[in-house]
Formats: sequence, C-alpha cells, structure tokens
Amino acid sequence: QIYGKLKRQGINEKKPRRNHRAIAESRVGRRVPALRVLSSYWVGQDATFKFYEVILVDPTHNAIRNDPKINWICAAHQKHREARGVTSAGSKGRGMQSRGNKGNKKKPSRKANYLRRNRVKLRRYR
Repeated sequence: QIYGKLKRQGINEKKPRRNHRAIAESRVGRRVPALRVLSSYWVGQDATFKFYEVILVDPTHNAIRNDPKINWICAAHQKHREARGVTSAGSKGRGMQSRGNKGNKKKPSRKANYLRRNRVKLRRYR
C-alpha cells in the first residue's frame, strides 16, 4: 500500500507522452499488421472512453497500387507509420506543426536535436 503521493511524481500531473488518437492508431496497427494506417478521426466519447475511426489501406490491392494519389503508401518505408508517429495524430503529438524558429528544438526529432547539440565537434583549426 502507498499512502500519499509518490516521491518522483512531482507536483504537476503526470501526462501521457502520446495523445489518445495516436494510441488508438497504434493499437489498430498492431492488430492488423498487413494494412497501413492512413489517418483517423474522432467519432465520440463518454465518461470513460474516447472513440476514433482509423482509416486503413490495403497496400496489396490493385486499385490502391494503380492510383497515383494513394500508391505512395505501398512503399516499404511506409510500414507501421503509426508506431513511428508519422501519421497526422502522431506528428501532432510530437509537436511537428510549428513552423520557423519555434520548431527548432523539435525537428527532425527531439532525440536527433539533442544528439546534434551535444556532440563533441573537434574542428580542424581550433
């Protein structure tokens, strides 16, 4: 039993790293690995749950493969976009919608930005 507040919890509320919509997309992507997650949209909610409809695309279907507007999703590097946070909900949760100087610490990713700023750069003439 724990009485009171956790020591490492802090004062502010601990919030999830990903939004509900991105979590819903990743759950669907895990259950249907053969299909590609295109996007999703909010359907409804109650006191406990939020409901989203996730749009899935079959990359092996000839109608998809022959359509130049959507056949980009058939490429091999588009597999599990939802797991990498590349969908609309995932990129919004990563803060990729900001432009200009506001997005400097977020792009291309927080980890890549951290590594770039903390790398030891030994210039030739120093």
